[in-house]
Amino acid sequence: MSSRMAGATLLRHLGPRLFAAAEPASGLAASARGVMPAATRIFPARMASTAAAPHAKQEEATEKPQGATTPEQAVSYWGIEPRKLVKDDGTEWPWFCFRPWDTYRPDTSIDVAKHHEPRALPDKVAYLIVRTLRAGSDLFFQRRHASHALLLETVAAVPPMVGGVLLHLRSLRRFEHSGGWIRALMEEAENERMHLMTFMEVTQPLWWERALVLATQGVFFNAYFVGYLVSPKFAHRFVGYLEEEAVHSYTEYLKDLEAGLIENTPAPAIAIDYWRLPADARLKDVVTAVRADEAHHRDANHYASDIHYQGMTLNQTPAPLGYH
Repeated sequence: MSSRMAGATLLRHLGPRLFAAAEPASGLAASARGVMPAATRIFPARMASTAAAPHAKQEEATEKPQGATTPEQAVSYWGIEPRKLVKDDGTEWPWFCFRPWDTYRPDTSIDVAKHHEPRALPDKVAYLIVRTLRAGSDLFFQRRHASHALLLETVAAVPPMVGGVLLHLRSLRRFEHSGGWIRALMEEAENERMHLMTFMEVTQPLWWERALVLATQGVFFNAYFVGYLVSPKFAHRFVGYLEEEAVHSYTEYLKDLEAGLIENTPAPAIAIDYWRLPADARLKDVVTAVRADEAHHRDANHYASDIHYQGMTLNQTPAPLGYH
């Protein structure tokens, strides 16, 4: 008796779905279309994507509301609209990668000859590694300074980003302030990336140079990540020495520009706006500005390493924000 009642109850619930009338059709199409509506009522999620797709597309095309938004309107819908920025002369700001408030005039009066003499064992190891890398890059690029600068900037932009991320995670993990060092390192990483964007206007990397950058970045990122976890003072000292070599490389670049071995072409527009250079600035002015940036990065990283050597952490000392 109970089984008959259960069967009747099941039939009462499923009957309308299994035996609902389908629209008339003929032949094989009729049998197929007669089964599909019933099946889609039982398994709507599985069957609707195949059987009902044409009808859904037609209904979507015919019943689209008149007020449907376009991608341009969607931006406005979310309340995010790009700001219209202008230069000092009233012309429209052309760059998306940086804004007028990110620009500055480089401090070219900085001492580019400063050097930290390695004394402790970690310093000597860091200096030896950098000098070895320097010898290899000089042998590889010779006097092709623009190509050398491209590779150099793809490497130099990695350490501050890694350090900033690790300090960020430390700040979250320990519920403590960073002393501004997260922002300082991110500023350095962005500045190095802008160097790369600038030299992309001077020369374009060859396919094998791109492959070299890909391999170098993959190895260097992971090696520096581990190095920073093990010893931040070693990591910052390493970058300090790396920036010393960058200053030397750009000094050699300037020597060849002044000697006429490299054409002193007009400065790229992105460099003129980023460093607030004169409208008639030349490539020599750009290289001078980049060298000044690298000298500031040199000092900031040696300073960070000194803080660790003195038994303190970076958040105990104010970071050199905006140090260009």
